[in-house]
Amino acid sequence: MKTIFAVAAAACALCSAAPALAQEADAPKDITISGSATLASDYRFRGVSQSNGGMAIQGGVTAKHKSGVYAGFWASNLSGWGTFGGPNLELDLIAGVAIPAGALTVDAGATWYNYPGGADRTSFVEPYVKVSGAAGPLNVLAGVAYAPKQIALGNFSNTTISRGQKQDNLYLWGDTSAAVPGTPVTLKAHAGWSKGNPGLGPNGTSVAPTGKYWDWALGADIAVAGLTVNVSYIDTDITDREAAYLQPNFSSTKDGKSIAGSTVVVSLTAAF
Repeated sequence: MKTIFAVAAAACALCSAAPALAQEADAPKDITISGSATLASDYRFRGVSQSNGGMAIQGGVTAKHKSGVYAGFWASNLSGWGTFGGPNLELDLIAGVAIPAGALTVDAGATWYNYPGGADRTSFVEPYVKVSGAAGPLNVLAGVAYAPKQIALGNFSNTTISRGQKQDNLYLWGDTSAAVPGTPVTLKAHAGWSKGNPGLGPNGTSVAPTGKYWDWALGADIAVAGLTVNVSYIDTDITDREAAYLQPNFSSTKDGKSIAGSTVVVSLTAAF
C-alpha cells in the first residue's frame, strides 16, 4: 500500500486513492485457506466405526487456488477393530481441482489414506470424481471413488500372508441437502455402495468389510453461535452373521454393539 504525506496535495491524493483501495480490498485472493475442527461421538467411515464406537477428534485444512486447484489434509484418531499401529491416527492427504461446468461443479482428485508411524501396508490412494449442483431447493452431489489394486486392499489371513496380493475397491455415493427456510437447520441425506475385498486386509482392516454392502445416513446440521451441530442416524446392511465371519477384527464395540450397526452420531464443528 502507498501512503502519501505531501501536505499540499493531501486532499487530492486521498480522494483519488480511495477507489483504488476499495478495488484492492474487493479483489478476490489468489489462494484461500479454510479449515475445521470437529468433536464427534463416533467416527463412521462409510457406515463402519473407525473409533470402536468411541469419541473422535477430527480436523483439517484446505488451500484452494482461484483456478479451482486445491490441496489439504484431514485427520482423526482411531481405535478398535484392526491394527493401525503407531499413534492410531488417520491422516488423509487430498488434492484435486473443482471446475464449474454450467450449473454444475465437477471435482476430480485423489485421497491418500495414511496411518503415520503405524500400519504402512494399510495406506492406499483413492482417486475420485464428484459432480454437484442445485435442483430447486436441494443441493445434490453424486460421486465415484475407485482405488486401483494395492496391497492395502488385498485379502490377507493369519495363515496366508502375501505382501504381493492386491485388490481394488469401488465406492459409489450420493448426497443431498436442503435448508429449512427461516431456521438454522439444514436437512441432509446420504447413500453409498461399496465393492471390494470380501475379507480383511493387512493389519486386520478393510475398506469394504464383507465385500459388497450399502451404507446410508439421515441427519441435520444446526448452526448455533458460529458452530455447527450435526445429528445423524447412520446404518449399513451388513448383517450380524456377516460381521461374525470377520471376527475378531470386525465384530463389535466394547459394549457389544456392532461397529457396522445402526447408531446416532452427534458432532460439533467449528469452521474457519
